Amino acid sequence: MVGSIKVTRSESYLNGAIQNHNGMEEKLDEFRRFLGKADGDLLKIVGVGAGAWGSVFAALLQDSYGQFRDKVQIRIWRRPGRAVDRATAEHLFEVINSREDILRRLIRRCAYLKYVEARLGDRTLYADEILKDGFCLNMIDTPLCPLKVVTNLQEAVWDADIVINGLPSTETREVFEEISKYWKERITMPIIISLAKGIEAEINPVPRIITPTQMINRATRVPMENILYLGGPNIASEIYNKEYANARICGAGKWRIQLAKFLRQPHFIVWDNSDLVTHEVMGGLKNVYAIGAGMVAALTNESATSKSVYFAHCTSEMIFITHLLAEEPEKLAGPLLADTYVTLLKGRNAWYGQMIAKGELSLDMGDSISGKGTIQGVSAVGAFYELLSQSSLNVLHPEANKPVAPVELCPILKTLYKILITREQGRCAILQALQDENLNDPRDRIEIAQSHAFYRPSLLGGSLD
Repeated sequence: MVGSIKVTRSESYLNGAIQNHNGMEEKLDEFRRFLGKADGDLLKIVGVGAGAWGSVFAALLQDSYGQFRDKVQIRIWRRPGRAVDRATAEHLFEVINSREDILRRLIRRCAYLKYVEARLGDRTLYADEILKDGFCLNMIDTPLCPLKVVTNLQEAVWDADIVINGLPSTETREVFEEISKYWKERITMPIIISLAKGIEAEINPVPRIITPTQMINRATRVPMENILYLGGPNIASEIYNKEYANARICGAGKWRIQLAKFLRQPHFIVWDNSDLVTHEVMGGLKNVYAIGAGMVAALTNESATSKSVYFAHCTSEMIFITHLLAEEPEKLAGPLLADTYVTLLKGRNAWYGQMIAKGELSLDMGDSISGKGTIQGVSAVGAFYELLSQSSLNVLHPEANKPVAPVELCPILKTLYKILITREQGRCAILQALQDENLNDPRDRIEIAQSHAFYRPSLLGGSLD
């Protein structure tokens, strides 16, 4: 009951713990000097898109630097008008009442009553409204710090120094084309950090992959040296709850080393790497196979044996594909497998595969799922299949001794495409693909990739028009 809550302490809490800001102001000052910021000139950081990872990333920055209001402004943009359904509002109310620190915070902000009314069905909450109180619609069980939310895109980005792309890859192009209209008069271009994991396939004039950073470059004409990718083997809610994690920020040396220092925290270690596009593509590739892993787990009642068989085959396909994409694929093995592992354990793509296999979700519902956000592996299945089906990329089939498209040596990718995209096959086809007695030993596929000149630089290279 509302009347039974008694506030007896006044400590300042963020996500249930007193925050230690030792050294953070010095890091902020160092980064401001690096950017040439004068005293009294705010460093303006804005997140575009408020999914789980985008919201957590903004909240991490807010927790670290938000108290220095005379030096930095941190905001997040999301579209207005997304209503919170009654069931989610009821669950949100339970989360609030299970956390004393959150309860106290809402009472102090005079915001608690609206959640009571929403639970009773007397009021409709909106996603941008609850985000201001620290609740991400795609991650209700993990309260964040309160965020400064802007619903007008032009207001959010027009003079931002750093823009964080937290949009799904399928929405990145459209939103940044809109943003480009507001940057026509800018003298200096912002720094953009993309968190998106997904790809598109472009077939003409030559088959190639288009990544979110390249979409942003095409849409805005911001130079590629100003666009970076940050990714790693992590789950957003766990990072915010201070589970130890690491990530890489990839891009031009002009910005990435200082950004890595600025973003690094004791529980969130950020390394830097020059290989932007390849790391970005690998982030999209693991989502493809995570969907299949979820399907196998559900269809075999979490059989460890079946899941390990699937893992052997899917990792061999990923290694095969990396040999097509990267000149030195061995350098990607660790990051790719780590990112794949965490996604299989607790990622939304594996969850989606499970729900599809169990019949609790239908393909007709699309790839944007309430409470989870966009399932980026679905579009990635289509993109990788389309790309690797091109005859111009043919490789020699080891048994037939004739040239075939690379996808012919990737039976899991082919099966996922027929289940999720063309819907020629049902969900059980993933097991049939694994149980095919004619299926090659996964080791053979790796040997094929390693023993041939597979690398196709055109797939990731070439200038953007």
